Amino acid sequence: MVVGRRRPEPGHGSGISIGGTNNAPLQNVVGQNISNIHQSASVQGTIDIDAVRGLLAAFRADVDRNAADLQNVTVLRAMADTVDTSLATPDVPQVGTLRGIAQALPALVVGTAVQQGGEALANAIGGLLS
Repeated sequence: MVVGRRRPEPGHGSGISIGGTNNAPLQNVVGQNISNIHQSASVQGTIDIDAVRGLLAAFRADVDRNAADLQNVTVLRAMADTVDTSLATPDVPQVGTLRGIAQALPALVVGTAVQQGGEALANAIGGLLS
């Protein structure tokens, strides 16, 4: 009796979750390319405003540190300023503006040195609004 590996059927994924947000081409455990996969982590529980402020400060520091390599540095700084202003006046909610930033920020930071911080900030803003 010969025991061999069964060939995988084309088009079937592994079902492995890689966690976080990922828009890049993936490869499953049998070496098949998986494309057009968009996975994002959901925010569990409520996010407090201090957590968002902490992520905002870290994101600003990342942007400043990597400014020379960022194409959208002016836009990223303007978004950070808008978030800061919105957090400073919680009694006048700017939900639409914050939601727009949370949606746009990941696309602006993808593939940059500030991607991780930008996505974390966007997720935290989304969690704050939910």
